[in-house]
Amino acid sequence: MSKRDYYEVLGVPKSAGADEIKKAYRQKAIQYHPDKNPGNKEAEEQFKEAAEAYDVLSNPDKKARYDQFGHAGVQGAGGGGYDAGGFTMDDIFSRFGDMFDSWGFSGGRSRQRQRVARGSDIRIRVKLTLEEVARGVEKKVKIGKAVACRECGGKGVKDARGQATCGTCRGAGVVTRVAQTVFGTMQQTSTCPTCHGEGTVITNPCPKCHGEGTVRGDEEITFTIPAGVQQGMQVNVAGKGNAARRGGINGNLLVVIEEEPHEYFQRDESDLIYSLFVSVGQAIMGDSIEVPLIDGKAKIKIEPGTQSGRILRLRGKGLPHVQGYGSGDLLVQVNVWIPKKLTKEEQKLLEKLNASDNFRPNPSKEDRNFFERMRRMLG
Repeated sequence: MSKRDYYEVLGVPKSAGADEIKKAYRQKAIQYHPDKNPGNKEAEEQFKEAAEAYDVLSNPDKKARYDQFGHAGVQGAGGGGYDAGGFTMDDIFSRFGDMFDSWGFSGGRSRQRQRVARGSDIRIRVKLTLEEVARGVEKKVKIGKAVACRECGGKGVKDARGQATCGTCRGAGVVTRVAQTVFGTMQQTSTCPTCHGEGTVITNPCPKCHGEGTVRGDEEITFTIPAGVQQGMQVNVAGKGNAARRGGINGNLLVVIEEEPHEYFQRDESDLIYSLFVSVGQAIMGDSIEVPLIDGKAKIKIEPGTQSGRILRLRGKGLPHVQGYGSGDLLVQVNVWIPKKLTKEEQKLLEKLNASDNFRPNPSKEDRNFFERMRRMLG
């Protein structure tokens, strides 16, 4: 099922500022919070959807990528994303728990949710040819990272008896202190100092990972990059970053796109620019010329009297838009090639032609407008 637009999820316009986005999220989070909707799976999904939207729109970098590229700019291709990568209820409470506290909830801790460890993200750079950008591509990389310990299955314990409920917080992951102050009785909830919010302690650690649940290792990862991505865009492959301590939530693999220069084309977002050189005779008399495309060739017609710098547009022959709605154009810039050296015969022939009125510059209004536009563009 396709994802809804994040602005639609929160009910705010694209021009909304940070305060308006936060206010809208507060309303949605309170409306669908699990403590107000116990056992309601539909409310839980809407709660998660609102949290995902807020996570992106409240972050200036993610918001900028989303505004430019849509969901593809902030999520992995081929099914990667928050749902696939474990953007769970525990993850939401871990990220936004303090915010829920200020709104009158207990950040999920009233339901005795222990803190879930999260592995760190890994950022890599992948170079793509223009042909790969045009088609989309599947890539396979091998990276060194923290992986789950095979000896203990990532749990960090030698056997089933190697883990016990924390005696300080009794498995809650938090401790509550009550103090008498001049303002009356004050209650403060904080992360348990003994188990660091996990609710359990290791009594017999795994000898290979020493209780961490992770070791250094290599993993071969296959992921899909969608067609139309651009230089500097980041693709998120959810759950493929560093493994978390003791079976927590894995980090993400962040793939930064780099484009390799192309032999023929220059890129302007989804448009491609190709410089076509024609002879003086072709420009004067016209011709039919074959030009390259990303996936083949096309013939274009050079009209008689074509001026140097003229732009011919082949619609839909550029790169696909990253969100999948159509393609850009191929812009063919015609350049008239002027010989640098002439034979004596050629020089005499040109002298005769230059004496003709036809060869004296006499630009039409259309030509003047075209050259003025080019001057403003280049200036």
